Amino acid sequence: MSSTTAPEFKLPLPPKEKFNIIFPADHEFIEPRKAIKSPTDMATWEKSEAYFEYFGFLMAINDAVKGKAIDSNYPCSSTVDKIIQMLNKFDKWIDEIPPTEQPQRFGNQSFRLWYERLHENAVEELKQILPENLYPAIPEIVQYLLESFGNATRIDYGTGHEMAFVMFLCCMFKIGAFEMNDKTAVGLKLFNRYLEVVRKLQLTYRMEPAGSHGVWSLDDYQFVPFIWGSSQLIGHHRIEPVHFVDHGIAQANSKQYIFLGCIEFISKVKTGPFAEHSNQLWNVSAVGSWSKVNSGLIRMYKAEVLAKFPVIQHVLFGSLFSMKPVPDSIAFKTPRAPISTLDPR
Repeated sequence: MSSTTAPEFKLPLPPKEKFNIIFPADHEFIEPRKAIKSPTDMATWEKSEAYFEYFGFLMAINDAVKGKAIDSNYPCSSTVDKIIQMLNKFDKWIDEIPPTEQPQRFGNQSFRLWYERLHENAVEELKQILPENLYPAIPEIVQYLLESFGNATRIDYGTGHEMAFVMFLCCMFKIGAFEMNDKTAVGLKLFNRYLEVVRKLQLTYRMEPAGSHGVWSLDDYQFVPFIWGSSQLIGHHRIEPVHFVDHGIAQANSKQYIFLGCIEFISKVKTGPFAEHSNQLWNVSAVGSWSKVNSGLIRMYKAEVLAKFPVIQHVLFGSLFSMKPVPDSIAFKTPRAPISTLDPR
């Protein structure tokens, strides 16, 4: 099996093209909790229903956004628009809670006030979005939403928080809140709005990168938008990987392509030659095609995020993302060796 191919699920797991499950009336939603206590638990995670469902969802959205610009035509349900309106409200809260004057370079304490407001209002926000028959799911899915914007104690943000938001989106499909033809809108329109909000949080409250590897990481804060963003650019008639390091090209196309939006943001917050402050991305620009970039980034994500205990120890597991093992017939091991650069061949 290719390392970039999503597994075909069998019951009780849904196939990658069908996430919204009609739960029985007596389904017990539970508040998700951490389950990865030590590095030895990683083998259990890599053979769990949660792993396969998360990776399958990542790949399904990756396929749904392939070759599509953000403003292209695709279905978008009212629930997607309501989530975007919720993110707009979160964005407005940032304006209402300005950063505190303090000497520290990182970690402005006003973020804790913003997060406190999020914590106080998240359940009610979801009640305004979901139909009443889905209210029983809120205690479970709200925890993923709360984890999506950073840690209030450390005032940091990283790929684990990004992962929590992707899991929240997957949960919305699984409970039937999103429609099946929403996949493109979720991957482009909604996820891009989320990126705008977390970037504003990062800049306004000077949030620390959580688990950053510095210049040798893909990015200080994000990873998934590079995967889905590279899929957007597959088959583009004009923009090739070598072009994204051109600031003019990234700036001109950043509103339509998530990958280029990431590049523009990095160029705004970092100084000096691109090859020095973003060496991994500089290596990516040498890859021959967007399809190879996309498959390489997926392999890298599995090795550098999904296989890393410092990230997965914070993942929450409940009834929607379960630690139950998948059947041996579909279980597979993720690559263990870190992929420091993408093969440009």
